[in-house]
Amino acid sequence: MPRVRKGAARTKARKRLLKAARGYWGTKSRHKQQAKVALTRAGQFAYRDRRARRRDFRRIWITRITAACRMRGTRYSRFINGLSNAGILLNRKMLSQMAIEDPKAFDQLVKMAEEKSTAQASK
Repeated sequence: MPRVRKGAARTKARKRLLKAARGYWGTKSRHKQQAKVALTRAGQFAYRDRRARRRDFRRIWITRITAACRMRGTRYSRFINGLSNAGILLNRKMLSQMAIEDPKAFDQLVKMAEEKSTAQASK
């Protein structure tokens, strides 16, 4: 049986690796080993930062809701507690959008949350 060498498969693997590393600076886009290291690191950063982005957005939404609540004379924690007591299931992204785009509806939510939180506190 003849000896089989990896010529075509090796070339294909190298081309795939270098194609993925296109746009990288210097050796990282031209040499197989450097490209492999750079792609591994890039993948780690991408994985980490996808999670960090979710955290960052949640912080932004909470900051916006806090500012909107303060403008209406209440606290964020009281507002969220009142909403949960009232059974209103809106996530922070939607609350943030409402505070910006529909202040009247947000006013109603604050009013409902205040009623529920004061009713709960008096029990």
